[in-house]
Amino acid sequence: MANKKNHVSPGEERLNLGISLQKRNPLFSRLKGYVQVLGKQNMGKDAAYVHSSGTIYLNKDALLSPEQWAYTLAHCKLHLAFGHFDAERMPGYEKPRPDGSSEWVVSCNKEVWNTACDIYIAKFLRDIKFGSPTCENPADFFPGSLTDEQKIYQYLMGRGHGGDGLNSGYGTAAGMDMQGLGHPLVYNAKRNERNGFMLQFAYALAYSVSSVVSEAGGHGEGTSRTHTATEKAAQWFISHYPLLGGLAAGFRVIEDYSFCNQEEISVAAVNVTAGEIYVNPAAGLNEEELKFVLAHEFLHAGLMHHERCKGRDPYLWNVACDYVINGWLREMGVGEMPDRGLYDEALKDVSAESLYDRIQKDLKKFSKLDTFRGYGKGDVMAGGSNGGGVPGSGLTSLDDFYRSALQNGLEYHQGGERGFLPSGLIEEIRALSMPPIPWDVQLGNWFDEFFTPLAKHRTYARPSRRQGSTPDIPRPSYVPGEIPEYSRTFGVVIDTSGSMDTRLLGFALGAVASYAVAKEVPYARVVFCDAAAYDAGYLAPEEIAGRVQVKGRGGTVLQPGVDLLEGAKDFPENGPVLIITDGWIEDHIRIRREHAFLVPRGRRLPFAPRGKVFYFEE
Repeated sequence: MANKKNHVSPGEERLNLGISLQKRNPLFSRLKGYVQVLGKQNMGKDAAYVHSSGTIYLNKDALLSPEQWAYTLAHCKLHLAFGHFDAERMPGYEKPRPDGSSEWVVSCNKEVWNTACDIYIAKFLRDIKFGSPTCENPADFFPGSLTDEQKIYQYLMGRGHGGDGLNSGYGTAAGMDMQGLGHPLVYNAKRNERNGFMLQFAYALAYSVSSVVSEAGGHGEGTSRTHTATEKAAQWFISHYPLLGGLAAGFRVIEDYSFCNQEEISVAAVNVTAGEIYVNPAAGLNEEELKFVLAHEFLHAGLMHHERCKGRDPYLWNVACDYVINGWLREMGVGEMPDRGLYDEALKDVSAESLYDRIQKDLKKFSKLDTFRGYGKGDVMAGGSNGGGVPGSGLTSLDDFYRSALQNGLEYHQGGERGFLPSGLIEEIRALSMPPIPWDVQLGNWFDEFFTPLAKHRTYARPSRRQGSTPDIPRPSYVPGEIPEYSRTFGVVIDTSGSMDTRLLGFALGAVASYAVAKEVPYARVVFCDAAAYDAGYLAPEEIAGRVQVKGRGGTVLQPGVDLLEGAKDFPENGPVLIITDGWIEDHIRIRREHAFLVPRGRRLPFAPRGKVFYFEE
């Protein structure tokens, strides 16, 4: 089951990602401001607003992207940093009079002042290209000579915006996004009081400029960008964890928020074809969580989950593999599993294939779970531009590299006694060293289960050829055992709908006929199924392909064909049934006897089969 701890809504998740983006910025991460998250019941249509006390209120139900949230939060912080609540910065401010009769006076229009400040901040954020703007570019509507808030305020007042409740759309709220303007901040110069928000902005600005200069020069703190927490976690596997060290060395880890946002990667994903792992820097994982996530993606690739899908639903197969991998990593004590990881103690020691069959029986529960990529998406991605090879590896394909790296890692790990490994993981890694059995060989093994070779016996009815050299000595010959009529047979239910590929169907039937002849099966009971069932009776194996006609009258229903075969009085009760279909059939078939399915590779059955499934291809 998915870990429901700290469950957040999609809107709140976007908000958290936006806050993470803002925290990664060298300027805005150092600006003051206490953030309080509320909902639409408290804030209505307002996305955010800021109070003069320094509290920033965010509406978690607002429909903003993470980059728009980063922009919105920066906008609110800049109201404080630019001193927009300071009495001495507001139009109409009067300095304290010598007689002390009035300490301060502010006579500006608060709505217009708020709008002027919004326009100034919008221009500033456009200039530094931070976040995704939630408003139009002010430079398209206001003269370039309006270089500060006071000038923008005078410009607006001069055009009659003094009492119309101006709402320009440049702020973060439906109305005013600056709360507390009725009580502007006043600082006592005699006590050397200064605006702490503005002081912090000066320090943050100096730091961010220094960071950019240091990075451009290739030295100083700016160069730490090349040693992120994700890169440190990946390096840890190379130097400390031999099982996955080889895989870690062959993967390129990419931390690109824009790409992750485009591909909808919430935490991480792996592209096994390109040899790349994508980590969303806005996920906010610590180094131990990054170790867990990277190990998770390494095992997806090393255990060939992309190849083992074999016609299954890719997302549900991904979910099954996630449960198995996360269970192993927790046993091994590799890093710390993030909250959204799929884990269930009850599924311990269950293979991914077996778990997939369970999931098929409870699709309502498992159909929309969070993987590390996100809600309802698999973190094993397809496609890429790497060409399928590993530079400098000497291997012809990435699949060869994955197998070799994981097998060698297992030997080093066990030889150096570097820690506990689950038995299920060891078995899967060792199984990778065995070449996969071709589908036609698997089909032949299935025939072997039901048709043992016929024992030969001696008979004088047909004399041996050696009889001619010794006519006085009778010699019997060896002949195969007699085959009782219809006792050595099997049933074939063939999908003949228009969706079937006739070329592949003929290829599959040719293989079936070859094995039937090799196992000395004289006849097979054949039923053709399209929108209705047609009983072709008993046919010699080599005649089946010639009798097939793809009619394509509509959707295929195989249950009548199965019922016809099982109810036939001349078909033996223990006769197995082979069903050849492309998978575009009904959602459930009831088969009471031994059976197997022959399905084109890349297709899948719409239900969890009880019999074996062979995926054929040319």
